[in-house]
Amino acid sequence: MPVGFGFAPVACGKLERRSAPSGYRVRVNHHRHVLTPVIALALLSTLVVGCSPSPTPRPTPTAAFATEEEAFAAAEETYRAYIDALNQVDFAEPTTFEPVYALLQSSAASSTRKTFSQFHAESLRVTGTTAYNSFEGNTADLARGEIRARVCLDVTAVDVLDPEGRSVVSPERESLQPMAIIFRTDEAAELRISSLSGSEEFEC
Repeated sequence: MPVGFGFAPVACGKLERRSAPSGYRVRVNHHRHVLTPVIALALLSTLVVGCSPSPTPRPTPTAAFATEEEAFAAAEETYRAYIDALNQVDFAEPTTFEPVYALLQSSAASSTRKTFSQFHAESLRVTGTTAYNSFEGNTADLARGEIRARVCLDVTAVDVLDPEGRSVVSPERESLQPMAIIFRTDEAAELRISSLSGSEEFEC
């Protein structure tokens, strides 16, 4: 309830009308009471002493997915869309980066943007297509909308070339790469990839 000058609390939720104490100055401007900072602070202190604010009720979170199976299916669909978008990237054309960025958030988004910017600046070119030969849901926090999965990424056909056409890929690169992926729902309840990292916890 808005409290104006001339009221002071006697109990939580109850107000008592008082006359303005002598010595207080009130300047009226277009029917609004404007208090000096010291007076306003004094009134505020009076209002809060002896009254604990009622706790704000927290809404019960709605589960992002009904079952683990539904969560894992949504995660794989998101990852498949990511791979499809990745295979359409042309590092000479930054506009082709956007469909990939749209599926990422957090560290996955920042690291991918950094890599793509570097490849574009160095005029690198990717040949072949990326694929994955397995996707395994690991854990799913249904209420929070967080899914962790294991993926075997297949980069057998992928090469990265410099402007002279020379490969810059390490000859020690594994063709099948175990990846740990974390998915999270964003503010619009859309599932996004939030983390992409190599894993030593399993083999492909």
